[in-house]
Amino acid sequence: MTSASLPEPTVRSDPAAPAPGSGGLVDRYGRTATDLRVSLTDRCNLRCTYCMPPEGLDWLPKVEVLTDEEIVRLVRIGVEQLGIREVRFTGGEPLLRPGLVGIVAAVTALHPRPEVSLTTNAIGLARVAPALAASGLDRINVSLDTVDRNRFKQLTHRDRLDDVLAGLAAARGAGLTPVKVNAVLMRGLNEQDAVPLLDYCLEQGYQLRFIEQMPLDAHHAWTRGEMVTAEDILARLSAAHTLTPDTEERGSAPAERWLVDGGPATVGVIASVTRSFCGTCDRTRLTADGQIRNCLFAREESDLRTAMREGATDAELADRWRIATLGKLPGHGIDDPSFLQPNRPMSAIGG
Repeated sequence: MTSASLPEPTVRSDPAAPAPGSGGLVDRYGRTATDLRVSLTDRCNLRCTYCMPPEGLDWLPKVEVLTDEEIVRLVRIGVEQLGIREVRFTGGEPLLRPGLVGIVAAVTALHPRPEVSLTTNAIGLARVAPALAASGLDRINVSLDTVDRNRFKQLTHRDRLDDVLAGLAAARGAGLTPVKVNAVLMRGLNEQDAVPLLDYCLEQGYQLRFIEQMPLDAHHAWTRGEMVTAEDILARLSAAHTLTPDTEERGSAPAERWLVDGGPATVGVIASVTRSFCGTCDRTRLTADGQIRNCLFAREESDLRTAMREGATDAELADRWRIATLGKLPGHGIDDPSFLQPNRPMSAIGG
């Protein structure tokens, strides 16, 4: 099997992009952000090697973290005034947010109603999945890099694989489907887990997506040469399964998909580094402390929290958000020799 080689998306400058004060979140290259990623906390109960050191990080002071009401207000502005159609709650680990269920319920009650999903490590999900489903949550993404107990403990520095698998099953049982599994492979650690992960997901009816490791680790140890690429992943999977490109229109979805053994099951690969999809990016991000990031790899942020706490109106906050979007760069620039990692690691940005 030869993996599909998709052309790089073209980013075109759009001089007719709406000016601040009107319209949605449009940048100078004509891309419109309709997908909002909201980090509810920078805290996490795992220590995944590609994300944070074993000893953890210095967490945000509570006073700097948005309240439940502040989060819902900013999401409401995004939905009602800025054209946000999808909301994904992330972390850190969002299940550590005490008000999660209430936040989800408030957001799913907005008009027009956005699609609402959650990315989680699934620890504790078995307990809260029914409440999340009742609150209106549409679906779940679970981060899981191996189904081998010893390697799970090595990768996360915690012996919690059983909790994760129970959380996955609970999400499926609560109807939070399709249940998607996100996996990162690291050279010398869990490369051999590609096929076992796929086999497990096929057996359980979960949708597996592999994500190339990105330069978002807290200790800045990522190197391009050591990264397990999309081609590496597909080669491993193809040794055990027949993969054929899925012909369904990809749109702005980050994953390229392949039918497994003729389908209908699929496996996805998000080649964020080697096959970047910046030209069709439709995402905007809100951090747990109220900063807007127009790109996962941005080194600048726009502060909505301070303005909000100083009495800014909804219209003023929307305008600040529009201005932040206008400054979005055409691409993440990982291949540029001058590329610098963001100051914040993934756990503090939100996926």
